[in-house]
Amino acid sequence: MLKRFDSEAQFELAEARSYPGARFTPLRDTLRQTPRARLFDLDLMVSTRAHVAEELVAMAKSGECATVQFINAHCVNVAQTNGAYREALNRADFLLPDGSGMAIAARLAGTELGENLNGTDLFPELCRSAAQRGQAIFLLGGKNGVAEAAGQAMRKRYPALTIAGTRHGYWSASEEDAVVAQINASGAAIVLVGLGVPTQEIWIDRIRDRLMARVVMGVGGLFDYYSGRVPRAPGAMRQIGCEWVWRLAQEPRRLFARYVLGNPRFLAAAAAHAWQARDLSGAVSLAVKHAVDRITAAVALLVLAPLFLLVGAAIRLEDGGPVFFRQTRIGANGQPFRMWKFRSMVIDAESRLAAIRAQSERDSTCFKMKRDPRVTRVGALLRRLSLDELPQLINIFAGEMSVVGPRPALPREVIGYQPDARARLLGKPGLTCTWQVSGRAEVPFEQQVELDVSYLRSRSLLADLALILRTVPAVITARGAY
Repeated sequence: MLKRFDSEAQFELAEARSYPGARFTPLRDTLRQTPRARLFDLDLMVSTRAHVAEELVAMAKSGECATVQFINAHCVNVAQTNGAYREALNRADFLLPDGSGMAIAARLAGTELGENLNGTDLFPELCRSAAQRGQAIFLLGGKNGVAEAAGQAMRKRYPALTIAGTRHGYWSASEEDAVVAQINASGAAIVLVGLGVPTQEIWIDRIRDRLMARVVMGVGGLFDYYSGRVPRAPGAMRQIGCEWVWRLAQEPRRLFARYVLGNPRFLAAAAAHAWQARDLSGAVSLAVKHAVDRITAAVALLVLAPLFLLVGAAIRLEDGGPVFFRQTRIGANGQPFRMWKFRSMVIDAESRLAAIRAQSERDSTCFKMKRDPRVTRVGALLRRLSLDELPQLINIFAGEMSVVGPRPALPREVIGYQPDARARLLGKPGLTCTWQVSGRAEVPFEQQVELDVSYLRSRSLLADLALILRTVPAVITARGAY
């Protein structure tokens, strides 16, 4: 069946999408020749936000057409089960990597992604370039008034910017023709569509040859941020790739499945992709472990925040001292770090150690005493339930510790290590380990060393999961906890 075109421009646009090779110009070639990274069978651009924004606006001004979509961890999850969405991504001209999840997947697969090309940070760059080159933008999506507010915010930042039109993202099937007509009548060279994944990509793919705009891009919920409706995460959280934690805290009910359930699913897909992408060694498995550690720690810190407040209040009420206790421990490859704990002892516990060292109920390497007089009443309960160790989730999130690994030793203990015991330092220290679930303080030090070294030689994600599951009954029974 022949397709009907309402104008010569629409015909040229459809022709360009059907025969893109015949429409190449130096501008389009510039983006086409930008380095790519192959992840999840998708070609992702490796570039900077400034470069991508400049080239897309230049294409719009020169009359070249392009469909641009973003790929983040959630997109990968959706593409695994939604065929129409996957096809829409395959037909897009350019795919931009978005978020820390894609960076993790790239490292696992042994490739580089360059700058994080997320839409929220790309939007101002695109508006700046569009203002300089006189290219009008249409904003489509969000609740009523959100796109308009986002456009006004960009106009304040770039007075020369032309917002050709805005429209909310809610319409019926019978209104679709009117929506397309409104966009075309605006004369916009660039259209940003914020309908959410996968709706926006499928919609763009279906009606693309009816749009007069040269550059069309799916942008998710970025209008919410620039309209002021939803606050962005602090810069520090964005820099370490944990903006998703902030978003989850803002909208836990809506985003629980996407992040709490979706992130582990994505990491599993990233690991499977990495196995296919290259001959994986233990180093890659270790990278997966570290990525899982940090995500687990972030989620746990968020979920356990009320418990942290309750424990902190109990510690303060008992003696008015500080809630946390930080102590230098020795980490992977002998590197020292400051380990976090809930304070379970009196404030001057360190200065009192010399007076009771001879009463240690363990060998000379490590000091342990069942009824240590320095332990407070609240501290005794925390130790019995292992709650005093929970702040080490901060160390795990910082990359200094792992969920599973040898327990971190004190510098004075490491000095006394025999050569075989130093093998414990070949991996990151952990929140739990083999001997922790086998009797904790009741396990002799020499046996602890053997168990730790054995774990480091044969560690795997399945072994970690088994140890984590064994930790639960070990904590409940409190065997060896003192």
